[in-house]
Amino acid sequence: MSVEGVVNLFKPIGASSAQYVYRLRPILNVRRVGHAGALDPFADGVLLACVGRATRCVERLMELPKEYDVELRLGVENASHDPELPFLPVAGARDPDPRDVDEALRRYVGWIEQTPPQFSALKIDGRPAYRLARRGDVQPLASRRVFIERIDLLGHTWPVMRLRVVCGRGTYIRALARDLGQRWGCGAVCTALRRTRVGPFGVDASVNLNSAAPEAVHAALIDVERLMTMLPAPSAPAAAEEGR
Repeated sequence: MSVEGVVNLFKPIGASSAQYVYRLRPILNVRRVGHAGALDPFADGVLLACVGRATRCVERLMELPKEYDVELRLGVENASHDPELPFLPVAGARDPDPRDVDEALRRYVGWIEQTPPQFSALKIDGRPAYRLARRGDVQPLASRRVFIERIDLLGHTWPVMRLRVVCGRGTYIRALARDLGQRWGCGAVCTALRRTRVGPFGVDASVNLNSAAPEAVHAALIDVERLMTMLPAPSAPAAAEEGR
C-alpha cells in the first residue's frame, strides 16, 4: 500500500525547508515528497510536507492563511532584513511613538502593495534573486498585492518589538519589517520568526524530525481523504507564504 498524505512538521531554525522534508523519504519509504510554502533558514515552525499523491494538494494548502509570531529589532537595517547579514545601525534612530506604531500597524492590514526582498527566491532571468543579491547584483523587483488579515502588537520595549501576523499567500514578513522600519524612520530587521499555524494545522501538533521516533512520524501522517475534509472550498480567500 502506497504512503500518501500530509505531515505537519516543525522545522527547526537553520534547516532548509526542502532538505528537511526530504528526511521523510527514508522514514516513510517514499520518494515523492514536497512542501507547501517554504520557511527561511532562520525561521522555525509549521511546515506542511506533502507525500505521494498529496503533492497534488500543494496549491490548495498554500492558499491557507498563515500565522506568524515575529520579533523585530528596531534601530538597525540590512539588505536581507533578517539575521543573515550584519546589522547596520540607523543614524539618529529613535523609538517610535506608540501612536505612530498603532497607525502603521493599521495601515498594513488589508490588501497592500508589497515589494519582495532582494534576498528572495523570486526568479530573475531564471536565477533566484537572492543568489544575484549575494553577488552584489541587485535587480529591481516588481511590487505585488498581498493580503494581511491582522497584525497584533505583543510587546514593544526598544529596540525589540514583537508582533503576531495573520496573512495571505505571497506575503513576506521580512518585507513587512523593512517597510515598518522605513515608515518609523528607525529601520527594522526580522530577528526571529515562527510560523505558528497554517489553516487548521497548528505548531502544537507539529512533529520535529530531530526528536520524533519513526512511529510518531507515521502516526502523524494525515491521509488524503481526511485532508480533504479539513480544507476549505477552492474558492476560499488566498493565504500566506514566507520564504525563499
